[in-house]
Amino acid sequence: MKRRGVIRTGLFAIFLGSGLSPAAALTDSETVEAGRLLAVLHDSGRVTVGANQKLINDPDKGDKGFTPQAFEKQVTEKFKERTKVNLADLKNERVSETAKKLLPQLLDVMKQTVADYQPVINRQGVGFKGFIPATFGTQAAAKFRAKTGVYLKQTQNPPRNPKNMPDDFEMKVLARFADPTYPRQGEKIISETVDGGKAVRVMLPLFMLKGCLPCHGEPKGEKDISGYLREGAKEGDLAGAISVKVPLK
Repeated sequence: MKRRGVIRTGLFAIFLGSGLSPAAALTDSETVEAGRLLAVLHDSGRVTVGANQKLINDPDKGDKGFTPQAFEKQVTEKFKERTKVNLADLKNERVSETAKKLLPQLLDVMKQTVADYQPVINRQGVGFKGFIPATFGTQAAAKFRAKTGVYLKQTQNPPRNPKNMPDDFEMKVLARFADPTYPRQGEKIISETVDGGKAVRVMLPLFMLKGCLPCHGEPKGEKDISGYLREGAKEGDLAGAISVKVPLK
């Protein structure tokens, strides 16, 4: 299981320096915040799947009770813990209209991903099911992009899954995240206005936790439970990032 990390890079000053009006700067900062919330929600889904791995992989149990509804309850609690935003009462939260529109759609596709895997999750007599945070994250992100047209991806350099290969922007930001001086606490994002001011890119770093190491730690080169080769990672090493690109109005 991998987790998070982001620095809101002086947006107001940057926008003023580029000649944008305060109103435009506010719009951009709201879009950055929407991107940040999407990234945190996506990672909260991954964390929730990771927290239920022992249950999911229990070969003695049939119906695990890890339904889309159970997932929703857990991920909503995790998201609120991390952002102070209550998805269950989003209309009354002080977030942008962009966030209010996109967050429920991301939650819906995450629940759909859990629903799709119910036959696998509830298969008795089988241990490792292959439904891990990375698999969940890749599929939920693809569903979200197809539904909304908003770019969302988990990425790493190099990735285990070629679908998560970083583009040039992501490569540069991942290099910054990998610097040992980059904050490992506080979910510090990096954001940038791109496409001639038409969109905002936001990246949320993921850092290795103890729970990640059985698959990603030592001994390097040996196969983990999923059949991939362990990377020899240590706690606190960069585990990748959640990458979001949100169009500006």
